Amino acid sequence: MDGPILECVPNVSEGRDERFIKDLAKLISEQTGIDLLHVDSGYDANRTVYTFVGSPEAVVDAAYTLIEYCKGKIDMRQHEGSHPRIGAVDVCPLVPMRGLTLSEAADWAKVLGERVGRELEIPVYLYQAAASAPHRRNLARIRKGEYEGLASKMAESDWQPDFGPAVPSTDFGAAVIGARPYLIAYNIDLEPDTPLSVAKKLAALLRESGLRTKPGLFKGLKAIGWKQHSLGCCQVSTNVVDPDQVNLANLYRSCTRLARAEGYDTSGSQLIGLIPERYLFMAGLAFDPLARGERAFQTAVSGLGLDKRQPFDINRRILERAMCRPLGLI
Repeated sequence: MDGPILECVPNVSEGRDERFIKDLAKLISEQTGIDLLHVDSGYDANRTVYTFVGSPEAVVDAAYTLIEYCKGKIDMRQHEGSHPRIGAVDVCPLVPMRGLTLSEAADWAKVLGERVGRELEIPVYLYQAAASAPHRRNLARIRKGEYEGLASKMAESDWQPDFGPAVPSTDFGAAVIGARPYLIAYNIDLEPDTPLSVAKKLAALLRESGLRTKPGLFKGLKAIGWKQHSLGCCQVSTNVVDPDQVNLANLYRSCTRLARAEGYDTSGSQLIGLIPERYLFMAGLAFDPLARGERAFQTAVSGLGLDKRQPFDINRRILERAMCRPLGLI
């Protein structure tokens, strides 16, 4: 793929209907100039994360097509899931990959947001680098109140959408579109008898915002505790928003230490989507400073317990390698 490359990681509020998930993956794969790299569904979250790349123009067209396809097919009035959400395509971040700055990615996010608002009549909020105001940069603040509280939120002057109608789309809700650096979506499994209250406490102790007035252990980390019934355990669900500050090995070991202090333990972890090569390599070195080459990657997989539940295919989960092996039509 020549020229600038933009990545898009839309989070779609459907993680249970396998036919729909595959049909949407096929639709993305068929878009001109697009490589679909990964599809990650969560039953309890009722959410699917798609990862695709292409030229900025192709990515914006494909993202618009995806949002258009979901409108009328996902009814948020019937949606239930453990993950916070405000819309059928809850969040659609654009990530600069090659030959693009974050500011340029933000400009493309604005192009996409304006088109979605105007042509599909869906309310759109811009976030992160594309945000129109400081209080809109943080995705969690935009999501607060979720779909169910969207109408009352939009009635507030500070929370009028950036594009589209000033009332929620009845079935779709709203979309959050923006540009951000790469983040790692990473969940830590707790042993099966761990209460949800402990998972929530661990998340608070780890995340940057901390617990009440006490900051957490890791700057550049967001985390919540939740119950994943389909997995039979609670998890500390994290977004590593600054992977240069948060080494996954240190995060996992810290979570394990804190869990044991509560009388419980960790039992492996789960990567959502893809991870840039250097961050998995750095985790491997944290576990074993003498590890080199492929051994470092395997050390990371083993140390983090990424293969506890199912085999972990490094060539499919490392971003740079996945870009050389797009999924194609599935």
